[in-house]
Amino acid sequence: MKTFEELGVNEEIRRAIAELGYENPMPVQEEVIPYLLGVGNDVIALAQTGTGKTAAYGLPVLQKVDPTQRTTQAVILSPTRELCLQIADDLKDYSRYIDGLHVQAVYGGTSIESQIRSLKRGAQVIVATPGRLIDLMERGVAKLENVENVVLDEADEMLNMGFTESIDAILAGVPENRNTLFFSATMSREIERIARNYLHDHKEIVVGSRNEGAENVNHTYYLVQARDKYHALKRIVDYYPKIYGIIFCRTRLETQEVADALIKDGYNAEALHGDLSQAQRDLTMQKFRQHNTQLLIATDVAARGLDVDDLTHVINYGMPDDIENYIHRSGRTGRIGKRGASIAIIHLREKGKIRNIERTIGKQFEVGVLPEPKEICTKQLYHVMDHLEHVEVDETQIAPFLPEVFRKLDWLSKEDLIRRLVSDAFGRFLKYYANAPEIIQPGGKGDTPEARRERNRSERRERGPHKADPGYARLFINLGKRDNFYAREIINLINRYVKGKIQIGRIDLTNNCSFFEVPEEDAPIVLKKMARVKVGNRPVVVDAADRVNPEGGEEKARGRKRKPAREEYAGRRSERKAPRGERRKSSKPNENTQSDWRQFFNNDNKK
Repeated sequence: MKTFEELGVNEEIRRAIAELGYENPMPVQEEVIPYLLGVGNDVIALAQTGTGKTAAYGLPVLQKVDPTQRTTQAVILSPTRELCLQIADDLKDYSRYIDGLHVQAVYGGTSIESQIRSLKRGAQVIVATPGRLIDLMERGVAKLENVENVVLDEADEMLNMGFTESIDAILAGVPENRNTLFFSATMSREIERIARNYLHDHKEIVVGSRNEGAENVNHTYYLVQARDKYHALKRIVDYYPKIYGIIFCRTRLETQEVADALIKDGYNAEALHGDLSQAQRDLTMQKFRQHNTQLLIATDVAARGLDVDDLTHVINYGMPDDIENYIHRSGRTGRIGKRGASIAIIHLREKGKIRNIERTIGKQFEVGVLPEPKEICTKQLYHVMDHLEHVEVDETQIAPFLPEVFRKLDWLSKEDLIRRLVSDAFGRFLKYYANAPEIIQPGGKGDTPEARRERNRSERRERGPHKADPGYARLFINLGKRDNFYAREIINLINRYVKGKIQIGRIDLTNNCSFFEVPEEDAPIVLKKMARVKVGNRPVVVDAADRVNPEGGEEKARGRKRKPAREEYAGRRSERKAPRGERRKSSKPNENTQSDWRQFFNNDNKK
């Protein structure tokens, strides 16, 4: 194993990182640092969060900065404010012994004036979120004509969040002969496109393998009925008393509901989602990082760029639509050589997602069997006993109070005292599991024909028309999985044509079309801006979901029948009357549409 000195890291930086506890380089650092210390070396590095990426690009970038020049020489882009601040803090620690070197973080959600003043005083390294950096460039404050290194950390996350245009603008605004460094957990088609446009003879460095989950993560799924998901979640959490984890949900409403239910049931939990103010999010994250909060219930958007050590579990309460999102979620645990666990709580209609993820990450999920109440109570009891055994007693601190305590409890025997102590620390679990609801896992023990029939009836009821979350409008778009059109494409399309930040809630995909939710006050502008959009020669139809029957029947609005929503659906209705042979042909994926919209995005991004 090489040392940092052998990799070419200078003495000032080695002194700083030694004080931070860095002894030997991690694999990604061994691969990346010597290459980046050269000139004209563009890189795409594929590595999971927690593998030492920040030091891998941060050390060589800092070493190549000339601290005698006050001009900006390096720009590091990150998807979120939280990650931006974290990177800036790390770089300041690495460079503490380099005189005159200044690192400045710039990000949205806070006053731009103080950031402008800091940049005017001079910063050789800017760590930024894309939107705020574009703003500062347009104001003439962020001057990037002397930039030699541009780093995109969590590049795939930034593209998933719709920052493609901002990244294009930033890369177009820095010198042609700079080094460009992409750090990403997965290699998406969009990253490959940007690499073709902006990187020159780049090297691809892979730690692990392309698009795989964290190497030290066990993947498990628990198959339950949809109505039993919360009870299953409680059993899983209770079975691991020392759990320190993130529970991912699909929507902000679901996130808050699950968090509220857990808090009500006595768990140390907090919610993190887009409806919280920035101050609330910062406080929630601070408490979680300091282990004052045991369970963080979060949406993907709120937790993007979240970097927390020592997570024991990631629990997927709501499975993501994109496989890459699952990879990001699971990659937050099992870091720096430690084992981690990624758990999915699914119902029957989600089993296909598990199979798709397995094919992508090259790993098999274990089929989980929910622990029985007795197993959980035994585990919790041993946890209480273990905790009592390891309590540190400070005799001098408690000595003044002991005579009164002994007097008060003198009438209790040792056995009585132990019983009361255990009941106090352990009683909540005994009380709950004495009458806990029975959970029958499909295909498992207790799954009788009668239970399967009841499950089918329940699922049919649940498959009724979905209503938008409170405060949201549910919209329809005439592109679906047959067109290879998924959640990311919907988000990109909306971000491209609707200026300003639009929060997108739940997304439901079908073969022929999709549904997505936006805040009610934003729905009119989304419908207006998307009215004349085309993918190739095909019009993109966006309409209110309650006015459209995607199967081609008559639409209904305000209780009266109307004509088919669009001519396209009338055509689709007539398709169903065609001979069987023709119907079979029409069921194949629409290859023309796929190439149309891919070409559409590629052309539009080059403008």
